[in-house]
Amino acid sequence: MASPELEGASRMAEEAEEIKRSDSTEKKMKKKQKKRSKRGFYGVPKFGCFGIKSESDGKGNLDMEVEERFRRRTPTHLVIMVNGLIGSSQNWKFAAKQFLKKYPDDVVVHCSESNYSTLTFDGVDVMGERLAEEVISVVKRHPGVQKISFIGHSLGGLIARYAIARLYAQEITREPSQNMVISLDLAGVCVYQVPVFCGFYTLEKVASRTSWFLGKTGRHLFLTDGDNGKPPLLLWMASDTENLKFISALRSFRRRVAYANVRFDHLVGWSTSSLRRRNELPKLKRLSQDERYPHIVNVETARASPEEEAPIEAKVNGGKNIDMEEEMLKGLTKLSWERIDVSFSGSRQRYLAHTTIQVKGSWINSDGADVIQHMVDNFLL
Repeated sequence: MASPELEGASRMAEEAEEIKRSDSTEKKMKKKQKKRSKRGFYGVPKFGCFGIKSESDGKGNLDMEVEERFRRRTPTHLVIMVNGLIGSSQNWKFAAKQFLKKYPDDVVVHCSESNYSTLTFDGVDVMGERLAEEVISVVKRHPGVQKISFIGHSLGGLIARYAIARLYAQEITREPSQNMVISLDLAGVCVYQVPVFCGFYTLEKVASRTSWFLGKTGRHLFLTDGDNGKPPLLLWMASDTENLKFISALRSFRRRVAYANVRFDHLVGWSTSSLRRRNELPKLKRLSQDERYPHIVNVETARASPEEEAPIEAKVNGGKNIDMEEEMLKGLTKLSWERIDVSFSGSRQRYLAHTTIQVKGSWINSDGADVIQHMVDNFLL
């Protein structure tokens, strides 16, 4: 039988060992928590060297910029981000943070929500007017801004193009910088251009007849809004009209860029979003990959097509069987465009390509982060 002294010593040794194990476990837990806090939500890197200031105007619109104490000067470049169909300002939150991380002293990002959720059914013209008014109010809040760039996703690209024309008409005194669009529905949803319908003409026709489901926007996208011999709105937007100079407004930007999904985008076809005819699409076997941006499979430098002289209205009045898709392409490709082709083949998120290219959700669309990084790295200040 052990003596009381030996039993006491044994208990003390056990307690010391237990405290040691507890300290070790606590250190491990703190280390994990520190690692997790650095990564932020859904594994997205967190900014450790500066803070981000987010301001809302009470209407859901979100301004994001680096806090004054963490930057050396007042930002002079305003970046307007526009959501797509049934979207919101939150869809651009990941991209906005990447811009601020790269250019903390130079940019302020405004994630628009004047056209969110079912408001995106109101029509491209109505939404474009709302966005233009919103941009004017943002510029007033940031008097130091000298340059402005627009980034739109899908339908957001069309909304941005209309707003740009409206702002151009009002002679907003800010230098237009870049118009960057990803998975953009530039030309509307034309026949054989909705991938989910697999090119079946009957399905396309049924879809166009049920476009009322998307309100006025549906009629605009399916080009069924032309009345009394007048062209559909999106056809007008491929030219300069008497009231709005759509092409001149786009030409005023230093740079125009289109990011397009090669495959698995079930809403917008590759040729539509990249502003190419089908016979102009690059051959897949010739596409090369960049190690820094694994999902960027082709980069085409800016080039423009020859000028087209006849106005859109004259063509519509002169023939009933006008190829509207071709006329829109001719109008928009008068300007030079950089085309960035994106492929998520091999990714588990490939069937969500339409939102992955934007990183709409930081976790479910995380594979598109390199596409956003490519956009940020090639941004012109």
